[in-house]
Amino acid sequence: MQELILVFVVALFVFGPKKLPELSRALGRGVREMKRALRGVKDSFDEAESRIEESVSLETRPEVPEKEEKTEVPEPMKQVEKPGPDEEGPEEKKDDG
Repeated sequence: MQELILVFVVALFVFGPKKLPELSRALGRGVREMKRALRGVKDSFDEAESRIEESVSLETRPEVPEKEEKTEVPEPMKQVEKPGPDEEGPEEKKDDG
């Protein structure tokens, strides 16, 4: 903050109190135009980047075939018998150990 005050005092001595507001306005306009130009360049780069990313993603996207809906149970699954109430299933086997 002290540096800014020092610059202001030096500018006041160099340009005088009558020219200082005019120079400040011109400097403000210049800074505003510079920001606007930089924003335009940044927007152009962002747009180009998004277009490149889109084209790359379209080129590298693998084509996935549509899945067929299967409503019928395959034959091997139909042949599997469920254990009856008096039979033990594989998870109910007792260890005789």
